[in-house]
Amino acid sequence: MERALERLSWPEVRAAASRPGSTVLWPFGAIEQHGPHLPLGTDALFADRVADAVLAGLADDLPIWRLPVSWFGFSPEHAAFPGTCSLPAELLIAQVMTIGAQLAAAGFQRLVLFNAHGGQIALLQVAARQLRAAHPALAVLPCFLWSGPEGIGALLPEPERSDGLHAGLAETSLMLHLQPEWVGPERPCDGQLQPPPPSGWSLEGAVPTAWLTADLSATGVVGDARGASAALGEQLFERLVAGWRQRLDALLASPWPPRGRLRSD
Repeated sequence: MERALERLSWPEVRAAASRPGSTVLWPFGAIEQHGPHLPLGTDALFADRVADAVLAGLADDLPIWRLPVSWFGFSPEHAAFPGTCSLPAELLIAQVMTIGAQLAAAGFQRLVLFNAHGGQIALLQVAARQLRAAHPALAVLPCFLWSGPEGIGALLPEPERSDGLHAGLAETSLMLHLQPEWVGPERPCDGQLQPPPPSGWSLEGAVPTAWLTADLSATGVVGDARGASAALGEQLFERLVAGWRQRLDALLASPWPPRGRLRSD
């Protein structure tokens, strides 16, 4: 079955949207600096490749299709580095609202926002809530590529597992597996916080701060890429694909999420 929505004719789209549980997967990335060794489109490439591999492994009769990857994202934290092209938050939300409204009007029942850029997790969650409130018949599920699949953290040693936030071991390894010719020769280790955050605070986590990359790093890297390898990247890719395939399988086999339970009395 052809799963790329842009390759379908409008009668095929109408038929697809009318199927019970019809779902659209929309990958999101960014155009932002990823250190001196990785390309600006790193996150978008990851979202695109993982989405393709996940969908290729699903049963042909499942009612799921995908949109083209959204390359531009919300990346103001990287603005100090040349090449970063960040959309305003309002524009990204408007994009999700506009396209989501049209998918809802076509009859699709679920929209999965499949995001690979950590800097826009919260923003896409806000957009998802606004879209769902405006179009209650469309379920909206904002997801982050690296959160959900089991076993990812086990492949990364500490402190990289906790502190490798950008262009470090995981991202460099995954790019070495997926597109090695796009990886430069440098393997930076940068962004180690001196002094570290006060007790109980962190860059991300339970008590985060709105950090800017230039506050932390001269190279744009926040993490340690020195141990990166294609072999590690292959393991990461396999676990990402397996984890998201399992989750989409479960979603498509269910009537979830519940809706219409507000009491009228």
